[in-house]
Amino acid sequence: MLAPRSRVSRETEGRDELDALYRAHRRYLWRLAYRITGDAAEADDVVQEAFARFLAGPPADLGAPLRPWLARVATNLAVDALRRRRRRGYPGAWLPAPVESGDEADVAENRADDASEGPESRYGLRESVSFAFLLALEALTPRQRAVVVLRDVLDYSAREVAAALGASEESVRILHHRARRALAGYDRARCVPDAALAQRTRAALDALMGCLARQDARGLEALLVTDARTVTDAGGEYTALREPMVGRARVVRFLLQAALARRDGRPRVAVRSVNGLPAVVIDLTRPARRQAPRTVLRCELDAEGRIREVHAVLAPRKLVAVRA
Repeated sequence: MLAPRSRVSRETEGRDELDALYRAHRRYLWRLAYRITGDAAEADDVVQEAFARFLAGPPADLGAPLRPWLARVATNLAVDALRRRRRRGYPGAWLPAPVESGDEADVAENRADDASEGPESRYGLRESVSFAFLLALEALTPRQRAVVVLRDVLDYSAREVAAALGASEESVRILHHRARRALAGYDRARCVPDAALAQRTRAALDALMGCLARQDARGLEALLVTDARTVTDAGGEYTALREPMVGRARVVRFLLQAALARRDGRPRVAVRSVNGLPAVVIDLTRPARRQAPRTVLRCELDAEGRIREVHAVLAPRKLVAVRA
């Protein structure tokens, strides 16, 4: 009777140890994978696969810190996931997957991580999860994107990035230089998601939703810049724009029609903190055929506080990190 009990005890200890490792590294790996892929579901898959590979073939030196090994595995899995997405194409316009950012523990952890950033870190954790930053990263190759996330967000040295990507330090420096050059436009118009921007964004969203509820075309026009854009991402599952719509008059008509179509679905509306800024979550209790049951609606502002872009994420797979 003693042997089976001892075996059970060892198995329990092994599971407890694995659970502790998972809890210690999951959030870090998820942040890394999300910033490389821009997709919460992909980040979930990357974290699971990284730990599966640890179980199947752990590092030779188990006495060494595990995080660098896991980060290397997760980085390459995330780069591969981004390559696959781009290779197979995407049905319609692509937007990042929204991630809620109002949790107090997460805020505290972000502050702790931001405080430890070194001189090479250009972008804090809050900024690097913003839609503006994630969309700017779309101009980069997958390896360039990984280099920016590792060097400019997570403060890896060139040598550490080279080890993570299995590349030379010289290659990493070239990738980094080209990536920073491609992000020059973003850097010039950089807008960090701080409390002031959050307040302006909330005011713009409240005004936007009020105009849509009243079907107030003139009021809506006053909120938008002349070359306003709207982008919808339904992942090919629901009715949505195939490409961004540009021009204030066209955007106004589209938004008013979309709001009118949602009325029969008995919408429930809530404002949440998403990717560092306020966004509107719209749930339809009675969606029509080909109508998305849930939408995350958000906007980007210009320097004067007017809306220059309206984003609508409708694809259910993109909304896994937004609570019901």
